[in-house]
Amino acid sequence: MSPESYAQVSNLLIPTATVIYVIAMASHAMEWAMGRAVVKTAVKEEVLVTSDGQPASGGASVDEPVETADRSARMDAASRVGLLLTWLGFILHLAGVVTRGLAAGRVPWGNMYEFSITASLAVAVVYLAFVHRYRLQWLGLGVTLVIAAVLGLATLALYTPAGPLVPALHSYWLVIHVSAAAISGGAFTIGGLVSILYLIKARAERKVLAGGTMSTGLRRLPSAEAMDGTAYKVLAFAFPLWTFGVLVAGPIWAYYAWGRAWGWDPKEVWSLVTWVVYAAYLHARATAGWRGRRAATIAIIGWFVFIFNFVGVNLLVSGMHSYAGV
Repeated sequence: MSPESYAQVSNLLIPTATVIYVIAMASHAMEWAMGRAVVKTAVKEEVLVTSDGQPASGGASVDEPVETADRSARMDAASRVGLLLTWLGFILHLAGVVTRGLAAGRVPWGNMYEFSITASLAVAVVYLAFVHRYRLQWLGLGVTLVIAAVLGLATLALYTPAGPLVPALHSYWLVIHVSAAAISGGAFTIGGLVSILYLIKARAERKVLAGGTMSTGLRRLPSAEAMDGTAYKVLAFAFPLWTFGVLVAGPIWAYYAWGRAWGWDPKEVWSLVTWVVYAAYLHARATAGWRGRRAATIAIIGWFVFIFNFVGVNLLVSGMHSYAGV
């Protein structure tokens, strides 16, 4: 096939993968919606009790399980369908990235569009790699939302035709630097999403301890303590990769490309800020024993800093890293 043919295939695969991710997101959203519906049923049935605490005619006991096996089976089915669709979207996504590289005759990381489709692929890789080991299937809604949003932005606003690299990018450090940034960024995203759900689950657990109720969707999640541990493991994996790929390989490449290892370029500064935030997260856990809400808050701040570094700096600030355009 000619480079033009590969480019056409890639331009077809990436939007198709986006649609598949959106359908997977809808399936996971349906799973959560059914979980909320069970709680509404529970509340409605609990009202049907007499003043002395006995079930009224046609009512259900407060202690009686309300979630039916049929409802639980449908939630499990929606979750499995969402995961299968995520795998399908990932395969198409991977094929789209590969064919983009074949069209350009190089690794597909030369501009913002290419880095966006590669970084979102890294999110899918980290999620699917850890989904069974850490039982992350409950994270499917957030993961598919992020991937679909990034691919949609890349396709609609960041698209750049495949072409040759500018001279500064002709280096094997491109593979080392960008691949490390993409994979660690994918792990930062997974850690951030887990931390957000941790805060939601921890709040629900406190509500239960105070005598309240918890939705079926939240009850299906791991405990808040387990999610806190999962976020730590994922971020502990990402941090050294970011350190090497961005703060070691990046300056080495910059020295050969621009004649200086560090120039306070906006991208360099925000990459350092990202590193500092995650270093604070790991340091606080190791030395001060920070767990739970405080650690999750730092992880979420770190994720938003990374997102700004990934998107905001490229689109809003000009600098040396703008050479490839968007």
